[in-house]
Amino acid sequence: MSNPTPPGADTPGSPEAPKSALLVVWLVVFIDLLGFGIVLPVLPRQAEPYLGPAGLALSDGAKGAVIGVLFSVFSLMQFVFSPFWGRVSDRIGRRPVLLISLGGSVVFYALYGFAVTLPESSAGLAIGLMLLSRVGAGIAGASVGTAAAVIADCTTPDKRAKGMALIGIAFGAGFTLGPLIAYFGLALFDQQPWGAGALASGLSLVALVIAVAIFKETRRPDNRAEKEFFSLSRTAAVLRMPAVGALILVYFLAICAFAQFEATLALLTEAAFGMSLEDNFLVFATVGAVLTVAGGMYRPLAKKGSERRLLAVGVGLMILGLLGLAGVAYLTGRAERTSGGTEMTLFYLSMAVAVVGFAFVNPSVSALVSKSADPARQGEVLGVNQAFASLGRILGPLAGSVLFQAGVSHTLPYLAGAGLLLVVAALLPKSSAPAPAGRGA
Repeated sequence: MSNPTPPGADTPGSPEAPKSALLVVWLVVFIDLLGFGIVLPVLPRQAEPYLGPAGLALSDGAKGAVIGVLFSVFSLMQFVFSPFWGRVSDRIGRRPVLLISLGGSVVFYALYGFAVTLPESSAGLAIGLMLLSRVGAGIAGASVGTAAAVIADCTTPDKRAKGMALIGIAFGAGFTLGPLIAYFGLALFDQQPWGAGALASGLSLVALVIAVAIFKETRRPDNRAEKEFFSLSRTAAVLRMPAVGALILVYFLAICAFAQFEATLALLTEAAFGMSLEDNFLVFATVGAVLTVAGGMYRPLAKKGSERRLLAVGVGLMILGLLGLAGVAYLTGRAERTSGGTEMTLFYLSMAVAVVGFAFVNPSVSALVSKSADPARQGEVLGVNQAFASLGRILGPLAGSVLFQAGVSHTLPYLAGAGLLLVVAALLPKSSAPAPAGRGA
């Protein structure tokens, strides 16, 4: 029997629509992470003047809390809205949701750029607008689950993992270029505070124009979701689906472990090697570059091996990488230290191994979840999956930051992350059971 025409082709047998759809999916995820990466390095420094004596005059603890809220509210909105956008896309289509997402990014990153130009005498308004911009950008960026649903629409089950790897490549590229664009972009704009927001907004506008021009609907017209968009009971029903619930738990724990590494990376480089802020731009760019390369490696590997095997390999690599980082923290925290070159080599090697492992885990879980889900509920199920990934990005940094300060050697966040991944490894046989057929002809 010949393969069915991939849903999403505008006309039977036309490969153009799926290719354009996959390009837009890549751009949506890339812009989401690019905007996040552009703002992330500069937000604390731009918020701090409004919190100081000339502004709201907050205590050091209160300053940290406000900055923490400005960071975490982005992921909180993604946690809340990922299932919502997924259900909406199942009902009205992927195209309007992705266009709304990109349009929202244009508006809210521009709002951020405006907020940081306000004088310190308007500190309350400035912080309020910064918070609104982060809330709006988080809501707009909660469409990664919908982007994954587009890939599910356009690929057959045997090519699903290869398609999902595009999200990992976009994630890595955005994570790589975001901090670098922030660094060079601010220099280009003569360190004007609005530069970071303007760059993120402008790049979102470019992606929006491309999406309007080339993206065609991929949702199958016979797939109609229910109209109940905000529903805890429906989310709970997704978690009770055979195989799906365990896979989402696996994803949540893996994200939580990896987020502990991400949140403490700048702290570790400073404590272990005395790296400056500029040095950390390059370290984070290296993380993103490894993610991008590993995502490219995953695609041909997905043709030869199953998602279950690649998922297990990814978890194993993450465990080894985090244990290696714990070793770096221990060695650099001792009174008698080994040579700095040895520690630095171990640091970069361990970091790369952990990142490659994560690059394997991400598309493997998404592909397995998609193949286990009803075709009519791809957006909803993948949205719930991304919602719990966002929850991991909220809880992981919080736990990592606390654990990093709890021990003199700073090993605890990496040991805790490795421990979570051992739990993931124990869950893999059940969560990776063969998925029921979820794609109709």
